[in-house]
Amino acid sequence: MIADGQRPRLAAGMSSRLLVLTIAFAMLAEVLIYVPSAARFWMSYLGERIGEAHLASLAVVEAPNNAVSPALARELLAKAGSHAVALKMLGRRYLVAVDDMPPQVDVTVDLREAGPLDAIMSTFRVLFGNGSRVMLVVDAAPGTAGAVVETIVDEAPLRAQLLAFSGRILTLSLIIAMITAGLVFVSLQWLFVRPMRRLAADMTAFRLAPEDPGRVVRPSGRGDEVGVAEMELASLQRDLQQALTQKTHLAALGTAVAKINHDLRNILATAQLMADRLRESEDPTVRRIAPRLVASIDRAVDLCARTMKYGRADEPPPVRESVDLARLWRQIAETVTPPGENRIAFDAEIPPGLTVEADREQLFRVLLNLARNAVGAISGEGRVRLSARAGSGGAELLVADSGTGLPEAARLHLFEPFVAAGRSGGTGLGLAIARDLVVAHGGEIGLLRTGPEGTTFRIFLPSAAR
Repeated sequence: MIADGQRPRLAAGMSSRLLVLTIAFAMLAEVLIYVPSAARFWMSYLGERIGEAHLASLAVVEAPNNAVSPALARELLAKAGSHAVALKMLGRRYLVAVDDMPPQVDVTVDLREAGPLDAIMSTFRVLFGNGSRVMLVVDAAPGTAGAVVETIVDEAPLRAQLLAFSGRILTLSLIIAMITAGLVFVSLQWLFVRPMRRLAADMTAFRLAPEDPGRVVRPSGRGDEVGVAEMELASLQRDLQQALTQKTHLAALGTAVAKINHDLRNILATAQLMADRLRESEDPTVRRIAPRLVASIDRAVDLCARTMKYGRADEPPPVRESVDLARLWRQIAETVTPPGENRIAFDAEIPPGLTVEADREQLFRVLLNLARNAVGAISGEGRVRLSARAGSGGAELLVADSGTGLPEAARLHLFEPFVAAGRSGGTGLGLAIARDLVVAHGGEIGLLRTGPEGTTFRIFLPSAAR
């Protein structure tokens, strides 16, 4: 979490990173441009040497008897920057001019066969060499069909000019990169970095006082992604403020309900004692009404207890263990069915030895709530069944009853607290508690089907992570 008032350092901030990346990419682009440019310079330089050599050869060919004086030959070679020039034309080869002691040729370059890749590789060999080689350059004579010019030149002048050319390109690249980086930096700073810094500052201010309406981000009205982010953040902050306000009100209401609930349970306990005494009355009318009164008081006490249990925020996380479903279902049947009553049969369709990885106490409460709802939905005799099967990802449990099904209104409010799921006198907390406990296991609970033939709920408990 960013400390109050802390700001990222420039070296670690977004602006500096954008500046460095822009310069790097601009230099990379210049390098990609430089490579073919240097190769083109290499070919152009050697082409000029061929052109100068061709002019020298024409001067010799046009001379009487194809001969020139030694002084003119030296001048022609100096003009062409060559040690020797030869011309092949009409099946004849003319040695136009040659030094007294021509050097040994180290490498032959035929410009007629040199492709782009060859030119690039040759350029780098010249740049990273020492310039001591002697080159025999061959190319078609410009303007003379079928003629070929050969010239012997030193590599050193070519390397010197390539280095000078590279220096000019490097200087120009740095200037272009700095100008481009500056323009991009200013643009991004204005269009992106400053709005993001403002958003970060607004979010920090909101974190310090989330209930203050003045801390909500004020969208700038931009139509780009930053503007959308501002509007979404403002909407999120308003929703969060409403939730915090509602939570504060609910907390106050919960405190009041807890106090009322405590006093109400004391009053109901006294009424319960008095109702028990009414059962001993000799008056037939009182004896007939007393069980109903006792049942009503019991439901009121149960509602108070369930309300307090549902309102607890410290429900412990599930402690998984291997739970024997068949044994657990028998205990639930004994808990739900009063002694001596056998109007409702509890069946189990569980493979022998099937166990699930779950918190035993919480799974007991889940199945107990479903079983109580199932019993409450059956008038007269009926049946409640637990079916289970194991899969690769976990266990699936089905709790089915033979009741008359859930009405449409109840289906719309399943798992909502304090909304009774289709039976009068219910608290509506059983399914809500069951859902919370199943979700705490990472599982799912839902209504599979309901109708005149009965209702079935499905529970899926995933296997524990290994």
